[in-house]
Amino acid sequence: MAKRMIIMLLLVGGFVAAIGTLKYTQIRTAIAKGASFQPPPEAVTTIEARRTAWPATVDAIGTLTAVQGVTVSADLPGIVEQIAFESGTRVQKGQVLVRLDTSQEESQLAAALAQDNLSRLDLERMRGLRAKGITSQAELDRAAAEQEQAAARAGEIRAAIGRKTIRAPFSGLAGIRAVNLGQYLNSGDPIVSLQALDPIYATFSIPQRDAGQVKPGAEVTVTAEGLAGETFAGAVTAIDSVIDEATRNIRVQATLANPQQRLRPGMFVNVLLSLGVDASAITLPASAISFAPFGDSVFVVEELADPAGKTYLGVRQQFVTLGGARGDQVAVLSGVKEGEVVVSAGAFKLRNGAAVLVNNDVQPGNEPRPTPEDS
Repeated sequence: MAKRMIIMLLLVGGFVAAIGTLKYTQIRTAIAKGASFQPPPEAVTTIEARRTAWPATVDAIGTLTAVQGVTVSADLPGIVEQIAFESGTRVQKGQVLVRLDTSQEESQLAAALAQDNLSRLDLERMRGLRAKGITSQAELDRAAAEQEQAAARAGEIRAAIGRKTIRAPFSGLAGIRAVNLGQYLNSGDPIVSLQALDPIYATFSIPQRDAGQVKPGAEVTVTAEGLAGETFAGAVTAIDSVIDEATRNIRVQATLANPQQRLRPGMFVNVLLSLGVDASAITLPASAISFAPFGDSVFVVEELADPAGKTYLGVRQQFVTLGGARGDQVAVLSGVKEGEVVVSAGAFKLRNGAAVLVNNDVQPGNEPRPTPEDS
């Protein structure tokens, strides 16, 4: 019985050892095949990096502001007696906009003028008496001072009456009025926005690296959302004296002609700033760039070697520094050499070292001035 049990255990142990050896061999073979497995090549489109003429321009986002713009407000408190303009109309410099009630001031002026006239007569009378030696010099001086005070008081009331007639400080376009007849206004209460629209300022920021190339008089071209097909030309008139520490950008101000008053203060605009001297740059279609928070990159196509030393056509991920964009094209400042072959379409499915199959039957857009069919 014991002998039979020992034989059975030996047979079972031999069977388990055989099965284990077989599985071990199978697993090692699978690992070896997996290590040498090469994924099938990805189909991509390529383009050869070439240096082309590149206009020295900078794209920026800007905001329009009026050359002259104020909110006309009440100087003194009072009740609105007359409104002499319509909302949204053009007004001329010096034109009356609003008159406040001045009945109280006019009554005060009449009393002040009467006092001024009386003090003037008293002064003349005192001068006559002084000439005859009847009165003292001190009394004559007192009469002269009282006459000056009376004249000043009358002048002060006249000024208050004038300040209650509110006029346009310059010619421009009036906004929507904020007052009504009979309304009581406190000092400083707004009446209407007044903006001079021709010319108009465009204020925008450019990177620090371009600041040294911008000069007053540089040409700018502005387009605005909602004014499709319209461009507005202008020139740089001012450059800020400091660079923003947070963004490392510098503010630039351009002046634009706006005879039709199509541009309004507060509008968002796209600004194309000409730096004056054209340069050359390696250009690639925008579809060739893999944009990422940690850096922009392209995939360069070249001959690579696998772990076994066998060569294949693959890609190498290369980080790049980008310049401006123009149509379908993007300027590459560094990272790509002229003559290198770069993936122009299909980069989103690649990784460093991936095998590729080049098919250039269809090329992505690469025009500096594209004209889409559906535009």
